[in-house]
This record gives sequence, C-alpha cells and structure tokens, in this order.
Amino acid sequence: MDGERDLTTGSIPGHFRALALPAAIGMVFSTLYNVVDVWYAGLLRTDAQAALAIGFIAFFILSTVGFGLGSAMGAHVGQAIGRKDRALARRMAGQGIVFGLLASVVLITAGLRAGPALIGLVSEPGPYRDLALSYFRVMLLAMPGFVLGFGVNGILQALGDTVSMSRAMIVAFFANLALDPLFMFGVPGVWGGIGFDGIAAATVVSQTGVLAFLLFRLLRRPFGREMVGDDFRPRGSAMRQIAVQMAPVSFAMAVMLAAGFIVQFYMKSFGPEAVAAYGLGLRVEQLVLLPAFGLTGALLPIAAQNFGAGHHERVRQALFDCWKIGLAYMAVACPLLWLSAHLLLGVFTDDPRVIEIGTGYLHVDVMLLPLYLMLIAANALLQALRRPLWTLWIGIYRQAVALAVFAWFFSTVLGLGLWGVWLGLAAAVVTGLALSLVVLELVAGRMIGGLFRVRHVSVQAATPAAPRTDRGGV
Repeated sequence: MDGERDLTTGSIPGHFRALALPAAIGMVFSTLYNVVDVWYAGLLRTDAQAALAIGFIAFFILSTVGFGLGSAMGAHVGQAIGRKDRALARRMAGQGIVFGLLASVVLITAGLRAGPALIGLVSEPGPYRDLALSYFRVMLLAMPGFVLGFGVNGILQALGDTVSMSRAMIVAFFANLALDPLFMFGVPGVWGGIGFDGIAAATVVSQTGVLAFLLFRLLRRPFGREMVGDDFRPRGSAMRQIAVQMAPVSFAMAVMLAAGFIVQFYMKSFGPEAVAAYGLGLRVEQLVLLPAFGLTGALLPIAAQNFGAGHHERVRQALFDCWKIGLAYMAVACPLLWLSAHLLLGVFTDDPRVIEIGTGYLHVDVMLLPLYLMLIAANALLQALRRPLWTLWIGIYRQAVALAVFAWFFSTVLGLGLWGVWLGLAAAVVTGLALSLVVLELVAGRMIGGLFRVRHVSVQAATPAAPRTDRGGV
C-alpha cells in the first residue's frame, strides 16, 4: 500500500537503504536549516550567535517531548503493524496525535515560566542573555510544529515512510532561507523587520508548515483514511502507555541537551567567544552525524516491526548492519573533519578566537563520533524493544553525572581549562558506551535471546502482550 512498507521480510540492508537515505537527506536540510540561522545571526555579531546557541538549547529541552512522542509512535505503531493488528495501530496513532496537542499547550505554559531561569543559569548578565531570552519566547510559538510534527513523523516511520519528512525539511530549508532575512531586516522602505527575533519568527512559520504537510501525508494514505473519530477520543489507558514509552526517551534527550548546559556552564567563564565556539562546533558535528541519524532512525521501525513479528534474528541483524554501515562511513568522515575543522568554522565566523576554540573541540570530537553512532543505535534498539527507561539511566550517567564530574576534574582539579572540558566530555562518552553495551546485552538476553551470546527465547515470552482493546483499554 502507498507509503507503507513491510519490514519483516526482504533484505535488511535493502530496508536501510530505502529508509535511511531519505531520512538522512531530510536531516541534511534540517541541519542546513539551523546553519542558515547561525549564519544570519553572525551578520549581527558574535553575541547573537552565542544567544542563538543558548536560546535554542533552552527551547529544545522543552521540545524533547516531541522526540519521545516520535519514539513512542514508532514503537507502538510499528509493533502493531508487525503483528498485523492495524486497528490497534490506528488507535495508538490517533491517541498520539491528541497527546501531542495537549503536550504542546502544557509546554508553552511551562516555557513562559521556566525559560528565564534556564537561560540565566548558563549565561552572564548582558546583551547576549537578553537576546537569548527574547528569541526563546518567540520560539515557544513553534512548539506544536516540533512536538506534534515529531509524533506524526514517528507514525509515518512506523509505516516505513521516511520520505515525507525529508520532503518537508527540504521545503522548510528554502522557506527559512527566505524568511530569515525578511523577518530580520524587513523590506527596505516598507518595513524595518524585527532584528534577531526574526530568526525565531521564521522558524515558527516554517515548522508549522512542516506539521501541516506531515498531517496531510498521513491522512491521505490508506492507513490515515481508515482512521475514524473514535481513534482520536482520549483514552486514559492509551495515554498512559504513550507516556510510559515517551517519558524516558524525552528525559534522556533533555539530559543530553542539559549536557550542553553543563558545557556552557564551564564555557561562560571563558567569555562569549567560547560559548559561540561550542555552539558552532555542535552545528558542524550535527552535519557529520547526519548519516548516522538516518541509519539509527531507520533501525527503530525495522527492529520494532520484526520484534512484533517475533523475528528475533532479524532484530539482531538490523543492529549489526547499522553499526557496520555507520562505522564504515565514520572511517571516511572523521579524517576529513579533522583536516577541515577550521575551514568549516570559518564559514560561520571570522573571529579568530572562536575558530581556535571550535577547532580544538572538533579535533576531540573526531575521536568520539564513531562511539556516538554506536550509542545512538543502541538507544534506538532499546526503544524498538519498548525498554526506553534504560536510555534514560544511561543518559543520566553519561550526559549529567559523568560529564559534570569528568569536566570538573580535568578542567578545575588538573587545571587544563578548555581542554579539560573537552577531555571530560570524551571520558563521559567512552564510559557511557561501555555501560550502554552491558545494558543492551542484558535486555536483549531477555527479549530476543541476546546479541553477542545468543540463546533461544520463545516468541510468547519475549513479545509484549498487545494492549487491551476493551472499554478499559485502548
């Protein structure tokens, strides 16, 4: 059927090609979308780029509910599709859309209250803090576009459709490219624009358009046309199941973004140049990681459908194929990043101090990117198996406890300054991957008979029971 793909049969590498390539293309334009924002902010001054880095992280900490909702939809709808239970899949999809709408309202309210405290925690009083707070408040209007957009995309991915988001992000990139200067600088002789806040206003318009397109793509497919009004009636049991699957992923993502705040906490003592350099370094890092995100985004629906169908060997193969393809890519990308780091940073700024600090960060990051790939894939498999709570605990260790302790030790105790922060980040990643692999083997041992040491597990024992569909359930 149009836009739907059975991932329980056929070549797994073939499914990765079909799903990961469109996803990666969409992510390329998503990252270029953010690069455009950084570039236009740089036309103002370094303070504006520092404000963008801080304000965007603060917004994304709240919008991580969208990442969790997308994961929950991918797992619940994907497993139901794997079991050939389309009625349950439609019901969970409808509940997820309603959940996203309600969550957006709550998050906007929370952002208005908590935003100033979040931004004040990682910035010093001055122009760049004021710019960051103003940007953040405008960005809150984009919350439904992000949260519900991620949720709808999770449904589409569970159906084997990664093309829709790719197309949406391509159009959004070009829209943002035109809207940023329009809202920032206005039309000469007609309107003077709104300055730095125009970057946020452009995001609100373009991301709302992304959401509208994804809903259109979902509802015009056979799956969407089969959905009825009763699928959207809020049901406590379904909402709880979505929240249970969503919350650990969202918190894990929030912890990851909070790690950015921990780094920014150390950066602020080195001035706005260090804050801007870290923000630019993250943008470049995202560009290199795009194929990895595409691969791991494809892993979730592939693993979810096959687990729902009881095909445990295909679940294992999916993870190993993801690692093999990703590490082969990293073997080429990492040396290129090492050699071109200063040139890439020079695209966004001509401040020599920012380029110097950012290059140091990226040279350390080159050693960590293959480990990031393995970590992201491990988390995707845990989500596909509907064991997302482990991703939260791993994230808390790696991105909060370990990062804070190691960064403090290397930077303050050993007196290594900025390099101490980068080394602390590296130590957190290495130990976090070790923990992740141990946890993944333990979970896989119970659910699919293991990863590295395989033993038989019956389908009945391993596959979660389908949610209830009587009046008390979904």
